[in-house]
Amino acid sequence: MIMKKLKLFPKIFLYTFSVMLFIIIIAHIMIYTFAPQMLSSINSISENGIMIENALNTERFVSEAILRAFPFSFILSIIIAFICSFLFSRVITTPIKEISDTTEKMAKLKKEVSCSVYSFDEIGVLATNVNTLYKNLITTINNLEDEKIKSNEAEQLKVDFLRSASHELKTPVTALNAILENMILGVGKYKNKDVYLLECKEIADRLSHMIKEILDTSRLDFLAGSEKTEEFNLAEILNKICEPYQLISQSKGIDFQVTVQDTCLVNTSKKHMEKLLSNVLSNAVSYTELGHSVSVVLQKNKIMVKNECTPIPESIIPHLFEPFYRPDFARNRKDGGNGLGLYIVDMIAKSLNLTYTFKQMNALQGMCFTLYF
Repeated sequence: MIMKKLKLFPKIFLYTFSVMLFIIIIAHIMIYTFAPQMLSSINSISENGIMIENALNTERFVSEAILRAFPFSFILSIIIAFICSFLFSRVITTPIKEISDTTEKMAKLKKEVSCSVYSFDEIGVLATNVNTLYKNLITTINNLEDEKIKSNEAEQLKVDFLRSASHELKTPVTALNAILENMILGVGKYKNKDVYLLECKEIADRLSHMIKEILDTSRLDFLAGSEKTEEFNLAEILNKICEPYQLISQSKGIDFQVTVQDTCLVNTSKKHMEKLLSNVLSNAVSYTELGHSVSVVLQKNKIMVKNECTPIPESIIPHLFEPFYRPDFARNRKDGGNGLGLYIVDMIAKSLNLTYTFKQMNALQGMCFTLYF
């Protein structure tokens, strides 16, 4: 029981010293017992009495000499055994103690901690394995912390989005309720129900469209992980994506050009890619005035959508990708949609691990959205 409570160094020392002490005692006993007999057997080959007497005297002399030297030899052997046991125990336990001290620091998750590797034996392999295990543990913890931060940010974004959505829905609902209430009471101009029923219909349509956009946006996070990815040539479907916006541009007197400079192979969700580009094109056409142009340029690893318009200040651009954000210039509810277009673009790009830029053009007065593959 006492040995079990001892630490590794005294335990190894006592074990080693005990074994060496046992060997010393056995060796001294064997020397004291067999040395005179071996000498006697050597001298017993002669039958002469004098020789026998001399052999007996020699045997007695040797025994006495061994007995006199026994204390000094035994004490010296014990000292040597003590020193050897101490050095052996220290050599064995020092790397193990260092591993123990290091793992104690690792248990407190201190970074930049590692076991020193002095050899390639089992202890060296143990130190290497501990270092590898701890490195993997720290990496896993860091990844979990990053995921936790991202999860918290995502939850906060959802909360903010729902708050903004409820605020945006409140306005048309309140307006619709007020018009209907005045029509029921027959107050002033609201007696003309035919006119205001049409206005109610417009508000309801706008409200329905907004609800659909909100629901689609809220489902993007869930659809991104389950949507099937495939490799396709974006050049083959680009004209199909641009076709509706070319027709809108013609009706508004806007010059809409599509240029395919190279084949662009993309491995992602085709459905989400179409949704992303549709929102970008819709945004570009909506904020391009009569007589100006919208151009789409497809290259090997990127697509650019340029539209001539009043340049947007650098300080405002990041806010355009926030939900329901509308600057003061030409971005009200009537002309500028519901403020979800670029927010959806940002969400889809993040879910597809794509990067983009949105900045002022250098050559012309306008904005350029660039999506990189």
